[in-house]
Amino acid sequence: MGLDFDTLELMRQNHPAWRLLCAHHAPLVASFLHRLFVVPNARNIPQADMVEALEDELYALRERLGPDALPGTALSYLNDWAENDKGWLRKFYQTGEDEPYYDLTPATEKALSWLESLQQRSFVGTESRLLTLFELLRQMNEGSQTDPAIRIAELRRKRDDIDAEIARIEAGHLPLLDDTAIKDRFQQFLQMARELLADFREVEDNFRALDRRVRERIATWQGGKGGLLEEVMGERDAISASDQGKSFRAFWDFLMSQSKQDELKAALERVLTLPAIVDMNPDARIKYVNREWLEAGGHTQRTIARLSQQLRRFLDDQAWLENRRIMDILHSIEQQALAVVETPPPGDFMAVDDIGVSIHLPVERPLYQRARDVRLDARAVVEGDAEVDMTALYTQIAINRDELAGNIRRELQSREQVSLSEVIAAHPLRYGLSELVAYFEVTSRWQRVDVSDDVQEHVAWRGDNGVDYRATMPRVIILRN
Repeated sequence: MGLDFDTLELMRQNHPAWRLLCAHHAPLVASFLHRLFVVPNARNIPQADMVEALEDELYALRERLGPDALPGTALSYLNDWAENDKGWLRKFYQTGEDEPYYDLTPATEKALSWLESLQQRSFVGTESRLLTLFELLRQMNEGSQTDPAIRIAELRRKRDDIDAEIARIEAGHLPLLDDTAIKDRFQQFLQMARELLADFREVEDNFRALDRRVRERIATWQGGKGGLLEEVMGERDAISASDQGKSFRAFWDFLMSQSKQDELKAALERVLTLPAIVDMNPDARIKYVNREWLEAGGHTQRTIARLSQQLRRFLDDQAWLENRRIMDILHSIEQQALAVVETPPPGDFMAVDDIGVSIHLPVERPLYQRARDVRLDARAVVEGDAEVDMTALYTQIAINRDELAGNIRRELQSREQVSLSEVIAAHPLRYGLSELVAYFEVTSRWQRVDVSDDVQEHVAWRGDNGVDYRATMPRVIILRN
C-alpha cells in the first residue's frame, strides 16, 4: 500500500492506532494498556480487575497532576476506549459468564510497539539481523532450487565446512562468540519473541472477524443450509489456505512437538546462565516464553472452534424449524378435516384413480402339495465325557481405564504435554488393540487434548501368540489440565 495523501488521510480518520496516538489522553491509554496487557502478556482481563487497576492509576496521577486533570471514572474510560469510534479495547462476554472482559485490539498493539521503538536503546545490534537476512535468502534459494546437481553440490559444500570445523575443534581451536555478539543475538530473540505474540493476536482477530461475518450471514440467510455452508466453509478454507493460515498451522505443529519444546527449554535455560546475558538482567518471564506462545495460540484455536460451534448451532436450529414446519402442516390438515366432518362439502370430496383389477387364471394357481411328515428322534441324550479346554472361559480381559488415566497423569507430572504414543512407549500395551482403544476412550474425556489427523504415529505390541502387531493412528497430544 502506498503512502499517498488520500490513503494517509483516510488512515488518520479511521485507523484506531492513529486515533490512539492523536488522543488527548494518549499517555494514559498507552501506559496503562501496555502495563496491563503487553508487559505480562495478559489476555481476557475481567472488567472488575480492569476497573480496580485503572482507579489506582487515576488516583496516583491525580495526586501529581491535580484533581481536575482526569475527571472521568475508571469504568467510563474503559467503556469509551472500547467504543467503535476508538477501537483500542475489545469488550466481550465469555461463554457462561455475565461479567464483561477486555482484550487489546491488534491496532492498539501495533501503536504500543511503535511507541516502544521510539525509545533510545543503549545497544543496537546489527550483526545478528544481517546474518538472519543472509540465512533467509539462503533458505529461499535452496528451497526453490529445482536442479538436483546444484542441491547436491550445496549439501557437499556444507558437509566439507562441517568436517573442517570438526577438525579445527579437534586441533584445539574452539571459536566462541564474544559478549557483544551474544547480546546482539539475545536482543533480536527478545524482539522476535515479542512480535510473535503480537502476530497471534492479529491472526485471532482475523478469525474473529470471520466468525462475526458468519453470524451476520446466518441472521440474514434465506436460502438452504447447503448454500450457506458452502459459502462459509469456502471462506474459512480461504483463510486456512492463505499464507498467514499456512504459516500459523506450521508454527502450531512445530510448537506442539514435545521434543522441540524440550530442545527450546534446554537451550533457553543455558543461554540465560551466560554471564553476558545475566549482565543484561532480562525479564524472568522470558524463561517461559514457550508457555506464552502456547497460551496465545490456544486462544486462536478456541476462536476457530467457536466458528464450528456457530455452524453446528445453525444446523440444529434449521433442523428444528423444518421439523416444526412439518408438524404445523400436519396440524393444519387435521384441523381442516375436523372442520368438515359434520358438513362435508358437496360433490366429489376426493378423486381416486381407477382401481386396476388383478386377474388370476385357475391354471396359474399352484397345485396342492402335501406337507412332509416330521420324524422325531426319541432316543435319550447321552451325557458326554470328552476332555474340552475350558481356559477360554476364564481368560477374559477387563481393561482398567483408571489405570490408563493414571499412566497419563504420571507422564504429565514432569512436563506440560505428552503424546499418546509416548505414554504407550513408557507403559507398553499388555492387552493389545483392546487397551489401545481404551486409551482413546480415556483421552476423549480429557479436558485438553489436541488431535492432528494430518500427522500419523505408529504403536507396536506383541500378542500372546508371539506375533508382532503395529497400529497407525493420528497424533494425540494430551495437555496438563
